[in-house]
Amino acid sequence: MRAPEWLTARPVAHRGLHDAARGIIENMPAAAQAAVAGNFAIECDIQLSADGEAMVHHDGVLGRLNEGSGRLRDKRAADLKAVPFKATSERMMTLTELCELVSGRVPLLIEVKSQFDGDRKLVKRMAEALSSYQGPAVGMSFDPDQVVALRELMPSRPRGIVAERHYTANDWPEASSAQRQEMTHLRHFLRSRPDFVAYHVDGLPSLAPWLARNVFRCPLLTWTVRTPAQRARAARHADQMIFEGFVP
Repeated sequence: MRAPEWLTARPVAHRGLHDAARGIIENMPAAAQAAVAGNFAIECDIQLSADGEAMVHHDGVLGRLNEGSGRLRDKRAADLKAVPFKATSERMMTLTELCELVSGRVPLLIEVKSQFDGDRKLVKRMAEALSSYQGPAVGMSFDPDQVVALRELMPSRPRGIVAERHYTANDWPEASSAQRQEMTHLRHFLRSRPDFVAYHVDGLPSLAPWLARNVFRCPLLTWTVRTPAQRARAARHADQMIFEGFVP
């Protein structure tokens, strides 16, 4: 599947257009609304709840942004939606609720978080949530197996691989040594067959994303752009940026 032109038409707000100083917290409804108001695409993350719901949240555990502790996958969706956040009265959304809020006004780039265990339940729930959604949306993941699942379970939606240059055991404890090796330099590319690549900005330029962009003709997004130097690097080496901490 060829990646759509809207994927790179506008900068992408990382976890929504959030600003903690103004009480707008990442992946929260206000961050999505702010991105829509600025006409920016929205990058967001989904995690699996204990009862199989796709929750819009970056971390796999509670505590950094919200009260409480424990893994999201050990808690039911209703309980997660009731968890207080430290800096806002808003609550965690499901993917379905995010789709209802955005209502097709800007593209969604949905990152599937993975335990690198081959479990497809989160992608299956994502497919259900997007089955009746008419707005522009793509799925992506660091895990090549989840990108394969996106292709097989949502063949009408473009999918991408999120990548960086190095994968260490400390940073990627869920992934096996063999999985980390396959992820390095996009060695899985012919197996995962992504429609686009989202690559860490500080890893550019690099041969693997260059080949993906210039030989396989996959659009190249780059994350997370926060500084003027990173903006300049993104402009030189990528088709669009996923940004945070400023308004382009």
